[in-house]
Amino acid sequence: MPDAHHSPLGQPSHYTGQYDPTLLFPIERATNRVAIGVTGVLPFMGADLWTAYELSWLNARGKPQVAIAHVTVPCETPHLVESKSFKLYLGSFANTRFDSAVEVQQRLRTDLNALLWRGAPAVQAGVGVRLLLPDAFDREPLQELSGLSLDRLDIECSHYTPAPELLHAAEDEPSVQEVLTSNLLKSNCLVTGQPDWGAVQIAYSGPPIDQAGLLQYLVSYRNHHEFHEHCVERIFMDIRTRCRPQRLTVYARYTRRGGLDINPFRTSHPQVLPPSVRTARQ
Repeated sequence: MPDAHHSPLGQPSHYTGQYDPTLLFPIERATNRVAIGVTGVLPFMGADLWTAYELSWLNARGKPQVAIAHVTVPCETPHLVESKSFKLYLGSFANTRFDSAVEVQQRLRTDLNALLWRGAPAVQAGVGVRLLLPDAFDREPLQELSGLSLDRLDIECSHYTPAPELLHAAEDEPSVQEVLTSNLLKSNCLVTGQPDWGAVQIAYSGPPIDQAGLLQYLVSYRNHHEFHEHCVERIFMDIRTRCRPQRLTVYARYTRRGGLDINPFRTSHPQVLPPSVRTARQ
């Protein structure tokens, strides 16, 4: 299968207003997962929570309609969808007539399931699609990630590529339960090098994690080139390996680009997915 460098990212693009699901470009998750030591049964569960702000189509009479789409992609899918291809695909709805928003929702769900589960023996969990219509736009709240902010710490930073050796936990101390956050997460697109800005929430139970080292570790992604989903899985695996928590959840919300934001959620144990509520920077 072609890799990310063969995707529409960084390439001149022809924008079409006629519905075209072939514009979607899959990227295998396995390649990156092998690089961080994940093979076989996944050591985490969760999903990628996408928000698409630029969705429009024509109704049966040719009148434009608009909506915000919330898309939930299970992390078990063998592929993720490359974000520019998703933007081009959404743009292809613009001059296409559909009978209803329900039909648009069903097309999105069908096309994404076909792409993301391609090659899998069975669909384990379907992609979720929810359309928010204009009469509900004012019910979309702003909410920051909850937890104790690591950004309060006055620390020196000198690592700007991932440095898991900065992570430490006091294994001789009693276990704690903590939720820690930072707004200082930044990485770069694997292909274009454009900056990806994000906030991250880390919830865990286990030996106390050194907070200064954790913040320095998160800052160390600043010059790293990797997709959002891969960054969060790398963070999860580094904390799991270095700090040995009994339970661990990593959730990042990235600012939007091209009308899309991508918010990966990975957890060691079953729990309800967080509501996809945008932060002020999104």
